[in-house]
Amino acid sequence: MNRSPLRFLVPGTSSRFRCGGLLVALQSARLCADFAPAVQIVTYRQREAGHLFLADLLQQEAAPGPALWIVSWGFDVPGLLRQLRGRAVAYHAHSSGYGFELPPGVPVIAVSRNTLGYWGDRAPRCPLLLVPNALDPAFTTPFVEPTAGTRRPIDVLVQARKTSNYVLDQLVPALRKQGLKVELQSGWVDDLAALFSSATVMLYDSADYWRSVGVTEGFGLPPLEALARGCVLFSSFNHALADKLDPGVNAWQIGCGSLANDLKQIAAAVANPAAFKPQPEMLAALLLDHSESKVQQRWQLALTAVDQHFDQLQNGATPLLQVPSWRLRWGRRLSRIKRLLLRA
Repeated sequence: MNRSPLRFLVPGTSSRFRCGGLLVALQSARLCADFAPAVQIVTYRQREAGHLFLADLLQQEAAPGPALWIVSWGFDVPGLLRQLRGRAVAYHAHSSGYGFELPPGVPVIAVSRNTLGYWGDRAPRCPLLLVPNALDPAFTTPFVEPTAGTRRPIDVLVQARKTSNYVLDQLVPALRKQGLKVELQSGWVDDLAALFSSATVMLYDSADYWRSVGVTEGFGLPPLEALARGCVLFSSFNHALADKLDPGVNAWQIGCGSLANDLKQIAAAVANPAAFKPQPEMLAALLLDHSESKVQQRWQLALTAVDQHFDQLQNGATPLLQVPSWRLRWGRRLSRIKRLLLRA
């Protein structure tokens, strides 16, 4: 690492900002602290004791400054990039679809192949890197059922947030009518590992939610966490979920053609979960790829590449420019016209 400190920008760290994106930023900073000379959490909406504040740092340090800045909060990224113009900054891309364009030369550290592909299309001349999110160690340690053959107390677990109306209004009542114990979880849970360990089946259907929001499922940690704790997973396969989930292999499609089919499949999974679970070796390999140690290695490689990129720019290299889509389209039309004229 040549640039010090490494600064992760978040709006704040209080309960007001608590979400998956904040947890990923804090976890990433913790993992990088093992090899980077100095790692700092910097807030920009809310001043907090124990953390630096963006506006103060910008006043104190003239550009380009000593730091590498990591921005990630999708809707805030364009404004943050404007404030950090002239400084070394990388975009830690979670969800995609926010609609903004990146300035030339801004590296993208994508958390999923889905997001990587989005920026590979939208910003193919920016440095592109892939660093998946890490599972909490509670989900990567070997899991053994407390008592073999014992039925778990929850037949079907549903996390209400991001879940489709189909699941909440049609599927859940129908499952309960069949006599299955269905638990709707809402609000923050301090011990997700314990919750998932108590459920036989988990339903995760986020496609409608993300379509309504207009951006994508950036990574989808809950499905992986559920698989890690021995749940049978019925899920949608939208966006980054398709990175990790294989229909009929390690997960099963929710909303698969008809309500009747869902009821039949879920009831069968509750009755015989072993028949629906992924092969242990396959699951172990998937979880290993998202262990903190593996992800930490990827962070180290990515940040080394980012540093080399900014070293080249500092030494006078010019960042490649992205050709605007309108120019590419007009270029194709002009080429077609030229070919027609040559045939005439």
